[in-house]
Amino acid sequence: MDKMIHINLKAMQGIMNRQTAIANNMANADTTGFRAEIVNARALYVHGGGLDSRVSTSEAVVGADMKGGTVETTGGALDIALNGDALLAVQAADGAEAYTRRGDLMVTDSGLLTTGDGHPVLGQGGPITLPAADKIMVAANGAISIIPQGGDPAQPVEVGLLKLVSPQGSEIKKGRDNLFRVPGDGALPEDPDATVTPGALEGSNVNMTEALVDMIEASRAWETQVKMLTSAQEMDDSGASIMRMP
Repeated sequence: MDKMIHINLKAMQGIMNRQTAIANNMANADTTGFRAEIVNARALYVHGGGLDSRVSTSEAVVGADMKGGTVETTGGALDIALNGDALLAVQAADGAEAYTRRGDLMVTDSGLLTTGDGHPVLGQGGPITLPAADKIMVAANGAISIIPQGGDPAQPVEVGLLKLVSPQGSEIKKGRDNLFRVPGDGALPEDPDATVTPGALEGSNVNMTEALVDMIEASRAWETQVKMLTSAQEMDDSGASIMRMP
């Protein structure tokens, strides 16, 4: 019975990983530029001295669904929707370069340009800092221009260029902070063909109907494993009772 219990526990651990990913997707259904996590399950045969008749499962997040979300026009001066498969380079909490599809940009009191979740946006020379301005504009190629305070509206000044990259041909992985990274602390080269749509935002690509169905299936799978644990305990108790017979 011990082998059966260990297999059940391994399956329950995989189901928990699946439920965590689904819950994260559902929680970010309204997050700008969010990419839904994909969970994959695979069979793991339990090898031993006899026939390999027992199979465990392993479920883990293996990637993200990179299909585009719905793009809505907002008219915001710092709102951008990344076109195609382009990614925006940002600075992660650990200082490393990471990438996101989130385009709800904002300027802090110190002039630092960040995404809506607070990650500094990177340009060609590092995090982008903007001087005080009457107006800020973002071009389709990622160039940032401003009208200096008291300046001539007809003569904008370019002060930075967003680092836009493409994951084509490179391996990227999604982290717990919803940012994409190159394994081994690598960095993607700037893509000169990448463009953005100013004054628009891309929504999350999470399908709530599918997420709810997946959560129900995961809950039922959990209940099945609990029932199997109960059955294993009952069989163990029955075997112990037989051993106690005179």
